[in-house]
Amino acid sequence: MTHPRPPRSVLSRLRSQLVVSVQADDGSPLRDSRIIAALARAAEVGGAAGLRVRSAGDVRAVRAVSALPLIGLTKTWRTDTEVYITPTPGEARELAELGCELVAFDATRRPRPHPVAEMVAAIQGSGALALADVSTLAEAEAAMADGADVVSTALSGYTPNSPRQEEPDFELMRALTAAGIPFFAEGRLRTPAEAARALDLGAHAVVVGSAITRPDDITRWFAAALRDAAERTVSPVTEAL
Repeated sequence: MTHPRPPRSVLSRLRSQLVVSVQADDGSPLRDSRIIAALARAAEVGGAAGLRVRSAGDVRAVRAVSALPLIGLTKTWRTDTEVYITPTPGEARELAELGCELVAFDATRRPRPHPVAEMVAAIQGSGALALADVSTLAEAEAAMADGADVVSTALSGYTPNSPRQEEPDFELMRALTAAGIPFFAEGRLRTPAEAARALDLGAHAVVVGSAITRPDDITRWFAAALRDAAERTVSPVTEAL
């Protein structure tokens, strides 16, 4: 059964806006759909125009408290592939049928259980727009050729073909803009200044996750910075305590 696709006005609604990724990893104290829903509402109150949400359960919980456009995805770790973001058409269809306006999926060139074109068809045939998470310009071009509606830089830095770096991949953003490929900027955007820079570089929308919704990650950043500072200098006052 096919479903009518949402109007592309969904993308217009998100143009130049902030999308907040509201996710918690397995084992996190926040790994509870009720907490995810509360974080989503807080993000909406703060001005988020859309939300990126992991799992059918979280999508249900968030949809119950927010009417913002949702980017849905799953994270399924398998032994036969490194592709874990929405790796199968069945998972993609479920998210679309739950009301996600966009469904994100891994569109990298790594060995995959299902071709990108098959994933796009499953998403669009179930009534959602296909958001291809990529790590390189070549992957973005291939995903668009396979019918994706828009791409995301979410996987840059997490595949063998992309640069490992602490900063966002601004070079990929520049390349996507030069190629005329619509994209959501995502990945290691930790400050408002970095988010604004991504928009200046041509991002259709900017997705921020850890810096807003993962206090455990933010705490690690501060703790690590203080450890590094302590190793560099020890003040006379500190030594006396």
